[in-house]
Amino acid sequence: MTNRIPHIFSAVLILLVACSRPEQAPQVISVIPQPAFIQQSEGVFSIDRKTSIFVEAGDSSVIRSVAFLNDRLLKAAGYSLPVVADDPLRHAGEKGIFVLDAGLKAEAYHLVVEEGRVVLEHGGGAGAFYGVQTLLQLLPVEIFSEKRVRGIHWELPCCDIEDSPRFAYRGMHLDCCLHFFSIDFLKKYIDVMALHKVNRFHWHLTEDQGWRLEIKKYPLLTEKGQWRKETVIGSLSSGFYDGTPYGGYYSQEEVRDLVKYAAERYVTIIPEIELPGHALAAIACYPELSCGLEDHYETATKWGIFKQVYCPKEETFKFLEDVFDEVFELFPSELVHVGGDECPKASWKKCPHCQALIKKLGLKDEFELQSWFIQRMEKYINSKGHQIIGWDEILQGGLAPNAKVMSWLGEEGGIKAAQQHHEVVMAPYPKYYLDYWQADPDSEPLAMGGPTTLRTMYEYNPVPEVLSAEESKYIIGVEGCVWTEYMPTPARVEYMAWPRMCAIAESGWTKAGKDWGAFTRRLETHLGRLDRMDVGYCKAFYDPFIELHKDTQYSKIATISVDAPDAEIHYTLDGSTPTVQSPIYTGPFVVNRQQRVSAVAIRNGKTIGNIRYKDF
Repeated sequence: MTNRIPHIFSAVLILLVACSRPEQAPQVISVIPQPAFIQQSEGVFSIDRKTSIFVEAGDSSVIRSVAFLNDRLLKAAGYSLPVVADDPLRHAGEKGIFVLDAGLKAEAYHLVVEEGRVVLEHGGGAGAFYGVQTLLQLLPVEIFSEKRVRGIHWELPCCDIEDSPRFAYRGMHLDCCLHFFSIDFLKKYIDVMALHKVNRFHWHLTEDQGWRLEIKKYPLLTEKGQWRKETVIGSLSSGFYDGTPYGGYYSQEEVRDLVKYAAERYVTIIPEIELPGHALAAIACYPELSCGLEDHYETATKWGIFKQVYCPKEETFKFLEDVFDEVFELFPSELVHVGGDECPKASWKKCPHCQALIKKLGLKDEFELQSWFIQRMEKYINSKGHQIIGWDEILQGGLAPNAKVMSWLGEEGGIKAAQQHHEVVMAPYPKYYLDYWQADPDSEPLAMGGPTTLRTMYEYNPVPEVLSAEESKYIIGVEGCVWTEYMPTPARVEYMAWPRMCAIAESGWTKAGKDWGAFTRRLETHLGRLDRMDVGYCKAFYDPFIELHKDTQYSKIATISVDAPDAEIHYTLDGSTPTVQSPIYTGPFVVNRQQRVSAVAIRNGKTIGNIRYKDF
């Protein structure tokens, strides 16, 4: 079908059944991430058992995409809709959902909801899939329930939505080395990503504390390298350990299953194989990969950076090439992540082989040796049809010719790479680090640092202003990072990741300008979807956040905020419980050493969150 015909057909469908379109209509649509263009009209389209979905015959990817709508309907409504694979022109006069190839860009879609029909235009399976995700968010939040919900009218508000992504790369990371997570949880993780139109899963699979990927040529990596004899309790410097062996790995069969599962949701899995640092688990299995300066190597039992790194010798390169050969068989992703971060040079400085190699190659120092190491691996990876991406530190000593940079050390690395015309994914700490506190650290479990609040993540602009228009084109995407030192369970991962990842997803997808108030209103509805998907997100959205700022020896300045929209903050200073009769917070104020700030958010006369307090 040509590009022109679907547009003509869409126009015919829209004219057949008119839906009243006043110039302005109340905004009740709450989609995350926000579409590029949305206009709401009066009226609704009602879905019932007689509603059909019409798709063009032979388009299996689109049929698979619309199946996600039917899957939700079957669970929540108790029925699915018939899918008619045929020439849609034959059914132009019927009520239904028409899914049409309009030759749009790969991930773009155009969704028109009228009282008599719905028209979803796309340019392929991905656009159809993202249109379906938006369509699901137009339905009552109960559509995300896992069990049948009775008494719900499954209605879509009449609207016109045109949408396409801001960035090609919209990523979410998960470290499965510091703590291990089951395939079932990873599938749920990917499901929630896909709802938010996040299309890259950066899977951290090798570390000092455990090797998680089966490599058949090197069986010790999972027989031994998956295990650490115990795990530190608390921070890396606590000195307390649990005395319990800890392990876990993913078989190649499991990986293939997850890669397929993700691909069906238009999520590409990017594996990370760390080099040349963060390699202690591998070295513990195969000591010949090291500089050989120690008698014994053991998988790390605490967090941090370790001096034991890969030695740049032929045995090491043979090992890594063999590993990547098996990785390429498992992961079709063009990109592979090679780490490159936090590589101490102490061993290389003491190693006779490394020093001789530096001299032989005419390198200036160990930083240039790391660059040579990565460039050598890049040549091999490129020869196999893949590209590398690495953390900022791959810039040290000179960037590999074709490398992409994932900028985590603030913005500096991303700026330098973009100025050198290398593609960049922005994942700066602490702005996009989901292992940082999102609420008051005094009331939260242990985390890496912070706090980095929902608002901070929402308002961050991932394209640095110092870049020119031409340089800005090299910012290809964003990523939220989940390092799991302090996340031993799936519940803790979800708590730390959501809803802040909603803000990152919106920055990655939405081209429209940011509006914090509008975002929070949409997010409050969206939290109902996460509830029904059993996502254990952080509910600090409803809690006051109290901060005490430096002033004098005897005083501090108090500020209070809350994310929930249209809420008043009521507070007390004498330790009593704040109520609707307590003073309303209007701006910063002074407190002394004997005062306790207690605060609660109230909307329409009712408390909507927890009481929070802060002492001098």
